Amino acid sequence: MTVLGAVSMPHLPPEHLAAAADAAEHSGVDELWVWEDCFWGGAIASAATILARTERIRVGIGVMPTPLRNVAVTAMELSVLLRAHPGRLVPGVGHGVQEWMGQIGARVESPLTLLREQLDALRGLLGGEKVSVDGRYVRLDGVSLVYPPTVPTQLIAAASGPKTLRLAGRYADGVTLTSSTSPEGVRAARTLIAEGVAKSGRTRPHRLIANIEAATGPDAAERLARAQATRPSHQPGAGVAGDAHAIADAVHRYVEAGADTVILQPTEDDPDLVGFIRFIGEQVRPLVS
Repeated sequence: MTVLGAVSMPHLPPEHLAAAADAAEHSGVDELWVWEDCFWGGAIASAATILARTERIRVGIGVMPTPLRNVAVTAMELSVLLRAHPGRLVPGVGHGVQEWMGQIGARVESPLTLLREQLDALRGLLGGEKVSVDGRYVRLDGVSLVYPPTVPTQLIAAASGPKTLRLAGRYADGVTLTSSTSPEGVRAARTLIAEGVAKSGRTRPHRLIANIEAATGPDAAERLARAQATRPSHQPGAGVAGDAHAIADAVHRYVEAGADTVILQPTEDDPDLVGFIRFIGEQVRPLVS
């Protein structure tokens, strides 16, 4: 069965996170995802708020920028949530928007190296290992968590370019693609990810998460067009505007292209960000097998 989720957009004020959590929990979506866009709400705090409010749904973090925090701090914070809510958190990391990383003085010369080093160290720490590493960016000296997660952790990486897709296939357990990716782009990404998985030696399934920007309502097509016009990387065929049936059809196209999970995100100017989550669960979920 296709995993279907929705995004709680960072544009939703923090005081409305509880309403977003309730909408997801009671409407039927499988997962609710939060972003860590600078300089909106922090992903760890947002995820913790939603997890504490819910019992059924999984919460995804898509994604924490690796230059933003020390990997030991990331592991410490994640371990709390993974132990307090076992099996319900899907943590993700990525390069981050380089302009934002420059604003905070954290931009690195090789984002690819940083991502690899953080994924490797984070996997070890969350796996209960004592980690020592002297990398280009990550340096740990006999670091281990006092309270590592009690269940295996599924680490997700954000990727779009060929090098990052291959790296994510090798070092992560899943990949999340941007909403600018079309079904054809999903097919191409699946091939590149498989090359990385083959080098990893791991045999468990590698999760591919497609994000679809979706708009519904009388002005859906106009809102989607405005949103996509701001993204130079937008691929023809990405996104969908229309009613529940049109959105469900788009979900099926992405699944046929190789997505295991589809996360639907509203446009930033959606007039009802919480209502969008409820719409996905109540009207789209029953149409997606």
